[in-house]
This record gives sequence, structure tokens and C-alpha cells, in this order.
Amino acid sequence: MEKYILLFVLWNVLVAIIYGVDKNKAQRGAWRIPEKTLLLLAFIGGGIGAFCGMHIFHHKTKKNLFKIGVPLCIVANAAEVVVIIWLIERAGATLL
Repeated sequence: MEKYILLFVLWNVLVAIIYGVDKNKAQRGAWRIPEKTLLLLAFIGGGIGAFCGMHIFHHKTKKNLFKIGVPLCIVANAAEVVVIIWLIERAGATLL
């Protein structure tokens, strides 16, 4: 179980860093990470990291798509975890 928690934490840290990288690119006028990609990263398990990255780096905080989308991704992430745990338990496997 600990390895899954570690993987989840590392993924969210990576997503937060990616939001910071995109903020830095925005400030330099460089090529940007597409918004679809940022939201996809949040949806596939990085909702907390995206939320933290938004607020730490003050990035995308004024965009309604992100103000609404990222919290929804956090809810979706929680639902994903519940479904995965349910499927694993139903199959009789353990999380170890």
C-alpha cells in the first residue's frame, strides 16, 4: 500500500512542478504547455498537485476552466481511487 501512496505523492509533486514550469515559460514568453495537457495531468491523478501548483505559482488561478476544473479533477481522483480499491478487493487481491 505504501508504494501506491508514494507513487501518488510523487505524481502530484511532478504535476505541481509542471505547473511551475508552465508559469515560468509564460513569464519568458516561451512555448507553453497546452491547457488541455495541464488539465489531463490533473485528471489522471494529479488534481492535488495541480491545485497546489496553481496556488504556489499563481498560475491559471483566474481562469474559470481551472478554478472549476481542477477541483472537479480532485473529486474525480478520489472516485478513481475508490473504484480501483473496490475492484482490487472484489478480485480478492491485496494492494501490496
